[in-house]
Amino acid sequence: MIEALRSDEIVDKCGGRFKLTALIQHRLREIIINGSRPLVERNGRTDLEVVIAEIMEDKITAN
Repeated sequence: MIEALRSDEIVDKCGGRFKLTALIQHRLREIIINGSRPLVERNGRTDLEVVIAEIMEDKITAN
């Protein structure tokens, strides 16, 4: 799943690398600090992998 960060598809979904980074950081904070539930199945994935999956499945957006 981390490989998705190397593709332009995820960057385009967020409108650029800066927005992608900000979105990932914000969502990771929600999950780790606030205890928010993931919007996709965890299936043994790390928090970062869950956030990437949420972005790729259009569950969260930068806008």
